[in-house]
Amino acid sequence: MSAIRFDSTKQYYATSSLVAGYALCSSLLAVINKFAITKFNYPGLLTALQYLTSALGVWVLGKFGFLHHDAFTWDTAKKFLPAAIVFYLAIFTNTNLLRHANVDTFIVFRSLTPLLVALADTTFRRQPCPSKLTFISLLIILGGAVGYVATDSAFTLTAYSWAFAYLVTITTEMVYIKHMVMNLGLNTWGFVLYNNFLSLMMAPIFWVLTGEYKEVFAALGANGGDWFEPVAFTAVSLSCLFGLLISFFGFAARKAISATAFTVTGVVNKFLTVVINVLIWDKHATPFGLVCLLFTLAGGVLYQQSVTGPPRESSASKQTSDVDENDADENQDKSVSDLVSNMT
Repeated sequence: MSAIRFDSTKQYYATSSLVAGYALCSSLLAVINKFAITKFNYPGLLTALQYLTSALGVWVLGKFGFLHHDAFTWDTAKKFLPAAIVFYLAIFTNTNLLRHANVDTFIVFRSLTPLLVALADTTFRRQPCPSKLTFISLLIILGGAVGYVATDSAFTLTAYSWAFAYLVTITTEMVYIKHMVMNLGLNTWGFVLYNNFLSLMMAPIFWVLTGEYKEVFAALGANGGDWFEPVAFTAVSLSCLFGLLISFFGFAARKAISATAFTVTGVVNKFLTVVINVLIWDKHATPFGLVCLLFTLAGGVLYQQSVTGPPRESSASKQTSDVDENDADENQDKSVSDLVSNMT
Protein backbone atom coordinates (compact mmCIF):
# COMPACT_ATOMS: atom_id res chain seq x y z
CA MET A 1 0.00 0.00 0.00
CA SER A 2 2.83 2.39 0.88
CA ALA A 3 4.53 1.55 -2.42
CA ILE A 4 1.38 2.54 -4.32
CA ARG A 5 1.20 5.86 -2.43
CA PHE A 6 4.89 6.51 -3.17
CA ASP A 7 4.37 5.81 -6.87
CA SER A 8 1.31 8.10 -6.95
CA THR A 9 3.23 10.91 -5.24
CA LYS A 10 6.17 10.46 -7.59
CA GLN A 11 3.88 10.55 -10.63
CA TYR A 12 2.14 13.66 -9.27
CA TYR A 13 5.40 15.60 -8.98
CA ALA A 14 6.62 14.36 -12.36
CA THR A 15 3.41 15.45 -14.07
CA SER A 16 3.41 18.78 -12.20
CA SER A 17 7.01 19.49 -13.24
CA LEU A 18 6.24 18.79 -16.89
CA VAL A 19 3.15 21.03 -16.87
CA ALA A 20 5.01 23.83 -15.05
CA GLY A 21 7.86 23.66 -17.58
CA TYR A 22 5.44 23.77 -20.49
CA ALA A 23 3.49 26.68 -18.98
CA LEU A 24 6.64 28.73 -18.39
CA CYS A 25 8.05 28.10 -21.86
CA SER A 26 4.69 28.68 -23.52
CA SER A 27 4.19 32.00 -21.72
CA LEU A 28 7.65 33.36 -22.46
CA LEU A 29 7.97 32.02 -25.99
CA ALA A 30 5.06 34.12 -27.31
CA VAL A 31 6.71 37.34 -26.11
CA ILE A 32 10.18 36.23 -27.24
CA ASN A 33 8.85 35.31 -30.68
CA LYS A 34 7.05 38.64 -30.97
CA PHE A 35 10.29 40.41 -30.10
CA ALA A 36 12.28 38.21 -32.49
CA ILE A 37 9.90 38.68 -35.42
CA THR A 38 10.00 42.44 -34.80
CA LYS A 39 13.80 42.54 -35.02
CA PHE A 40 14.14 39.70 -37.58
CA ASN A 41 11.18 40.02 -39.93
CA TYR A 42 11.48 36.64 -41.69
CA PRO A 43 8.97 34.20 -40.11
CA GLY A 44 9.87 31.25 -42.32
CA LEU A 45 13.58 31.55 -41.66
CA LEU A 46 13.01 32.20 -37.95
CA THR A 47 10.96 29.03 -37.50
CA ALA A 48 13.48 27.05 -39.58
CA LEU A 49 16.26 28.15 -37.23
CA GLN A 50 14.11 26.97 -34.31
CA TYR A 51 13.60 23.57 -35.95
CA LEU A 52 17.31 23.28 -36.71
CA THR A 53 18.27 24.12 -33.12
CA SER A 54 15.82 21.60 -31.68
CA ALA A 55 16.67 18.74 -34.05
CA LEU A 56 20.41 19.33 -33.84
CA GLY A 57 20.26 19.79 -30.05
CA VAL A 58 18.50 16.46 -29.54
CA TRP A 59 20.91 14.65 -31.90
CA VAL A 60 24.06 16.10 -30.27
CA LEU A 61 22.87 15.52 -26.69
CA GLY A 62 21.94 11.99 -27.69
CA LYS A 63 25.41 11.36 -29.11
CA PHE A 64 27.02 12.47 -25.84
CA GLY A 65 24.65 10.30 -23.80
CA PHE A 66 22.79 13.12 -22.04
CA LEU A 67 19.45 11.83 -23.35
CA HIS A 68 17.98 8.94 -25.30
CA HIS A 69 15.92 9.28 -28.43
CA ASP A 70 14.53 6.70 -30.82
CA ALA A 71 16.60 6.06 -33.92
CA PHE A 72 15.44 7.93 -37.01
CA THR A 73 13.94 5.62 -39.65
CA TRP A 74 12.14 6.62 -42.82
CA ASP A 75 9.36 4.12 -42.13
CA THR A 76 8.48 5.87 -38.87
CA ALA A 77 9.01 9.27 -40.51
CA LYS A 78 6.36 8.45 -43.13
CA LYS A 79 3.87 7.61 -40.37
CA PHE A 80 4.73 10.80 -38.48
CA LEU A 81 4.73 13.09 -41.56
CA PRO A 82 1.02 14.09 -41.41
CA ALA A 83 1.44 15.21 -37.79
CA ALA A 84 4.61 17.13 -38.68
CA ILE A 85 2.76 18.92 -41.49
CA VAL A 86 -0.01 20.00 -39.12
CA PHE A 87 2.59 21.09 -36.56
CA TYR A 88 4.47 23.13 -39.17
CA LEU A 89 1.28 24.86 -40.30
CA ALA A 90 0.37 25.68 -36.69
CA ILE A 91 3.78 27.25 -36.03
CA PHE A 92 3.80 28.99 -39.42
CA THR A 93 0.39 30.61 -38.88
CA ASN A 94 1.31 31.43 -35.28
CA THR A 95 4.47 33.28 -36.32
CA ASN A 96 2.68 35.20 -39.07
CA LEU A 97 -0.11 36.11 -36.64
CA LEU A 98 2.48 37.60 -34.28
CA ARG A 99 4.03 39.36 -37.26
CA HIS A 100 0.81 41.14 -38.25
CA ALA A 101 -0.95 41.52 -34.88
CA ASN A 102 -0.18 42.17 -31.24
CA VAL A 103 0.16 39.56 -28.52
CA ASP A 104 -3.41 40.23 -27.32
CA THR A 105 -4.79 38.97 -30.64
CA PHE A 106 -2.72 35.83 -30.31
CA ILE A 107 -4.01 35.26 -26.78
CA VAL A 108 -7.69 35.54 -27.64
CA PHE A 109 -7.50 33.07 -30.51
CA ARG A 110 -5.31 30.77 -28.44
CA SER A 111 -7.99 30.98 -25.75
CA LEU A 112 -10.67 29.76 -28.14
CA THR A 113 -8.96 26.40 -28.64
CA PRO A 114 -9.94 24.53 -25.42
CA LEU A 115 -13.63 24.61 -26.35
CA LEU A 116 -12.91 23.41 -29.88
CA VAL A 117 -10.44 20.77 -28.70
CA ALA A 118 -12.97 19.43 -26.19
CA LEU A 119 -15.56 19.11 -28.97
CA ALA A 120 -13.02 17.49 -31.31
CA ASP A 121 -11.90 15.08 -28.57
CA THR A 122 -15.50 13.99 -28.09
CA THR A 123 -16.26 13.72 -31.81
CA PHE A 124 -13.10 12.18 -33.24
CA ARG A 125 -11.28 10.55 -30.30
CA ARG A 126 -14.44 9.22 -28.60
CA GLN A 127 -13.61 10.89 -25.31
CA PRO A 128 -16.45 11.40 -22.80
CA CYS A 129 -18.59 14.49 -23.36
CA PRO A 130 -17.61 17.44 -21.14
CA SER A 131 -19.76 17.85 -18.05
CA LYS A 132 -22.01 20.88 -17.71
CA LEU A 133 -19.57 22.52 -15.31
CA THR A 134 -16.67 21.85 -17.67
CA PHE A 135 -18.58 23.27 -20.62
CA ILE A 136 -19.55 26.38 -18.61
CA SER A 137 -15.92 26.92 -17.59
CA LEU A 138 -14.81 26.72 -21.22
CA LEU A 139 -17.47 29.26 -22.18
CA ILE A 140 -16.19 31.58 -19.41
CA ILE A 141 -12.70 31.30 -20.88
CA LEU A 142 -14.10 32.14 -24.31
CA GLY A 143 -16.20 35.06 -23.07
CA GLY A 144 -13.40 36.54 -21.00
CA ALA A 145 -10.93 36.30 -23.86
CA VAL A 146 -13.33 37.90 -26.36
CA GLY A 147 -14.10 40.73 -23.94
CA TYR A 148 -10.40 41.24 -23.32
CA VAL A 149 -9.51 41.75 -26.96
CA ALA A 150 -12.71 43.68 -27.71
CA THR A 151 -11.28 46.50 -25.58
CA ASP A 152 -8.01 46.49 -27.51
CA SER A 153 -7.06 48.02 -30.86
CA ALA A 154 -8.98 47.06 -34.00
CA PHE A 155 -7.91 44.08 -36.07
CA THR A 156 -6.82 44.34 -39.67
CA LEU A 157 -8.06 41.96 -42.37
CA THR A 158 -4.58 40.48 -42.68
CA ALA A 159 -4.33 39.87 -38.94
CA TYR A 160 -7.80 38.30 -38.85
CA SER A 161 -6.95 36.00 -41.76
CA TRP A 162 -3.84 34.69 -40.02
CA ALA A 163 -5.76 34.46 -36.74
CA PHE A 164 -8.48 32.23 -38.20
CA ALA A 165 -5.88 30.13 -40.00
CA TYR A 166 -4.04 29.73 -36.69
CA LEU A 167 -7.25 28.77 -34.89
CA VAL A 168 -7.99 25.99 -37.38
CA THR A 169 -4.46 24.58 -37.46
CA ILE A 170 -3.79 24.74 -33.71
CA THR A 171 -7.08 22.97 -32.92
CA THR A 172 -6.28 20.23 -35.43
CA GLU A 173 -2.73 19.98 -34.11
CA MET A 174 -3.81 19.66 -30.48
CA VAL A 175 -6.06 16.69 -31.19
CA TYR A 176 -4.06 14.93 -33.91
CA ILE A 177 -0.68 15.19 -32.19
CA LYS A 178 -2.26 13.71 -29.06
CA HIS A 179 -3.37 10.75 -31.18
CA MET A 180 0.13 10.31 -32.60
CA VAL A 181 1.76 10.54 -29.16
CA MET A 182 -0.47 7.77 -27.83
CA ASN A 183 -0.10 5.43 -30.82
CA LEU A 184 3.38 5.68 -32.38
CA GLY A 185 5.29 4.49 -29.31
CA LEU A 186 8.22 6.94 -29.59
CA ASN A 187 9.77 8.41 -26.47
CA THR A 188 9.59 12.16 -25.81
CA TRP A 189 12.93 13.07 -27.40
CA GLY A 190 12.11 10.83 -30.34
CA PHE A 191 9.00 12.90 -30.99
CA VAL A 192 11.02 16.12 -30.69
CA LEU A 193 13.59 14.83 -33.19
CA TYR A 194 11.06 13.61 -35.76
CA ASN A 195 8.82 16.66 -35.43
CA ASN A 196 11.54 19.27 -35.83
CA PHE A 197 13.61 17.42 -38.44
CA LEU A 198 10.60 16.84 -40.70
CA SER A 199 9.45 20.44 -40.19
CA LEU A 200 12.94 21.64 -41.15
CA MET A 201 12.72 19.62 -44.37
CA MET A 202 9.42 21.34 -45.22
CA ALA A 203 10.75 24.87 -44.62
CA PRO A 204 12.25 25.43 -48.13
CA ILE A 205 8.89 24.59 -49.70
CA PHE A 206 7.17 27.37 -47.77
CA TRP A 207 10.04 29.79 -48.48
CA VAL A 208 9.31 29.36 -52.19
CA LEU A 209 5.52 29.39 -51.90
CA THR A 210 5.47 32.57 -49.80
CA GLY A 211 8.30 34.29 -51.71
CA GLU A 212 10.21 34.93 -48.49
CA TYR A 213 13.46 33.75 -50.05
CA LYS A 214 13.40 36.88 -52.25
CA GLU A 215 13.17 39.12 -49.19
CA VAL A 216 16.00 37.22 -47.50
CA PHE A 217 18.38 37.49 -50.46
CA ALA A 218 17.42 41.14 -51.04
CA ALA A 219 18.20 42.01 -47.41
CA LEU A 220 21.44 40.05 -47.54
CA GLY A 221 22.53 41.94 -50.64
CA ALA A 222 21.52 45.32 -49.19
CA ASN A 223 23.61 44.70 -46.06
CA GLY A 224 26.65 43.59 -48.01
CA GLY A 225 26.39 40.08 -46.56
CA ASP A 226 26.55 41.32 -42.97
CA TRP A 227 23.50 40.17 -41.02
CA PHE A 228 24.88 40.38 -37.55
CA GLU A 229 23.01 42.76 -35.26
CA PRO A 230 23.41 42.15 -31.50
CA VAL A 231 19.75 42.73 -30.61
CA ALA A 232 18.37 40.61 -33.45
CA PHE A 233 20.95 37.88 -32.76
CA THR A 234 19.97 37.76 -29.06
CA ALA A 235 16.26 37.67 -29.87
CA VAL A 236 16.67 34.86 -32.42
CA SER A 237 18.96 32.90 -30.09
CA LEU A 238 16.46 33.07 -27.22
CA SER A 239 13.68 32.10 -29.59
CA CYS A 240 15.63 29.02 -30.72
CA LEU A 241 16.53 28.02 -27.15
CA PHE A 242 12.95 28.25 -25.92
CA GLY A 243 11.83 26.43 -29.07
CA LEU A 244 13.96 23.46 -27.96
CA LEU A 245 12.68 23.62 -24.38
CA ILE A 246 9.03 23.85 -25.36
CA SER A 247 9.47 20.93 -27.76
CA PHE A 248 10.44 18.70 -24.85
CA PHE A 249 7.97 20.02 -22.30
CA GLY A 250 5.19 20.21 -24.88
CA PHE A 251 5.45 16.59 -25.99
CA ALA A 252 6.07 15.31 -22.46
CA ALA A 253 3.01 17.17 -21.17
CA ARG A 254 0.89 15.81 -24.03
CA LYS A 255 1.72 12.30 -22.87
CA ALA A 256 1.00 13.12 -19.23
CA ILE A 257 -2.40 14.85 -19.54
CA SER A 258 -5.45 14.98 -21.81
CA ALA A 259 -5.54 17.18 -24.92
CA THR A 260 -8.10 19.58 -23.41
CA ALA A 261 -6.22 19.92 -20.10
CA PHE A 262 -3.00 20.50 -22.05
CA THR A 263 -4.67 23.27 -24.06
CA VAL A 264 -6.28 24.95 -21.05
CA THR A 265 -2.95 24.91 -19.20
CA GLY A 266 -1.42 26.92 -22.02
CA VAL A 267 -4.32 29.38 -22.02
CA VAL A 268 -4.41 29.96 -18.26
CA ASN A 269 -0.69 30.60 -18.07
CA LYS A 270 -0.87 33.30 -20.74
CA PHE A 271 -1.31 35.64 -17.77
CA LEU A 272 2.48 35.97 -17.61
CA THR A 273 2.50 36.75 -21.33
CA VAL A 274 -0.04 39.54 -20.81
CA VAL A 275 1.90 41.05 -17.91
CA ILE A 276 5.11 41.19 -19.97
CA ASN A 277 3.16 42.51 -22.96
CA VAL A 278 1.76 45.39 -20.87
CA LEU A 279 5.22 46.25 -19.60
CA ILE A 280 7.16 46.29 -22.89
CA TRP A 281 4.59 47.40 -25.53
CA ASP A 282 2.32 50.43 -25.61
CA LYS A 283 -0.63 48.74 -27.38
CA HIS A 284 -2.58 46.61 -24.95
CA ALA A 285 -5.96 46.27 -23.29
CA THR A 286 -7.71 48.75 -21.02
CA PRO A 287 -8.33 48.09 -17.30
CA PHE A 288 -11.69 46.58 -18.30
CA GLY A 289 -9.77 44.25 -20.61
CA LEU A 290 -7.63 43.12 -17.70
CA VAL A 291 -10.81 42.33 -15.75
CA CYS A 292 -11.91 40.18 -18.68
CA LEU A 293 -8.55 38.44 -18.49
CA LEU A 294 -9.23 37.58 -14.85
CA PHE A 295 -12.47 35.94 -15.98
CA THR A 296 -10.43 33.88 -18.43
CA LEU A 297 -8.11 32.77 -15.64
CA ALA A 298 -11.09 32.02 -13.39
CA GLY A 299 -12.60 29.91 -16.16
CA GLY A 300 -9.36 27.95 -16.38
CA VAL A 301 -9.33 27.26 -12.64
CA LEU A 302 -13.03 26.29 -12.76
CA TYR A 303 -12.27 23.87 -15.58
CA GLN A 304 -9.51 22.23 -13.57
CA GLN A 305 -11.86 21.84 -10.63
CA SER A 306 -14.57 20.38 -12.87
CA VAL A 307 -12.32 17.56 -14.08
CA THR A 308 -11.15 16.70 -10.56
CA GLY A 309 -13.16 13.73 -9.39
CA PRO A 310 -13.27 12.00 -5.99
CA PRO A 311 -10.37 9.65 -5.27
CA ARG A 312 -10.83 5.98 -6.00
CA GLU A 313 -8.88 3.04 -4.64
CA SER A 314 -8.30 1.54 -8.05
CA SER A 315 -7.03 4.72 -9.67
CA ALA A 316 -3.39 4.28 -8.72
CA SER A 317 -3.25 0.68 -9.90
CA LYS A 318 -4.94 1.60 -13.15
CA GLN A 319 -2.38 4.32 -13.79
CA THR A 320 0.45 1.94 -13.02
CA SER A 321 -0.79 -0.84 -15.30
CA ASP A 322 -1.88 1.61 -18.01
CA VAL A 323 -4.86 -0.51 -18.99
CA ASP A 324 -7.39 2.31 -19.19
CA GLU A 325 -6.37 5.56 -20.92
CA ASN A 326 -9.43 7.48 -19.73
CA ASP A 327 -8.78 6.67 -16.07
CA ALA A 328 -5.14 7.66 -16.47
CA ASP A 329 -6.12 10.95 -18.08
CA GLU A 330 -8.58 11.67 -15.25
CA ASN A 331 -6.02 11.12 -12.51
CA GLN A 332 -3.34 13.06 -14.38
CA ASP A 333 -5.80 15.90 -14.91
CA LYS A 334 -6.16 16.06 -11.11
CA SER A 335 -2.41 16.69 -10.82
CA VAL A 336 -2.71 19.52 -13.33
CA SER A 337 -5.71 20.92 -11.44
CA ASP A 338 -3.80 21.11 -8.16
CA LEU A 339 -0.80 22.70 -9.86
CA VAL A 340 -2.78 25.38 -11.70
CA SER A 341 -4.73 26.22 -8.54
CA ASN A 342 -1.43 26.81 -6.70
CA MET A 343 0.07 28.84 -9.56
CA THR A 344 -2.97 31.12 -9.91
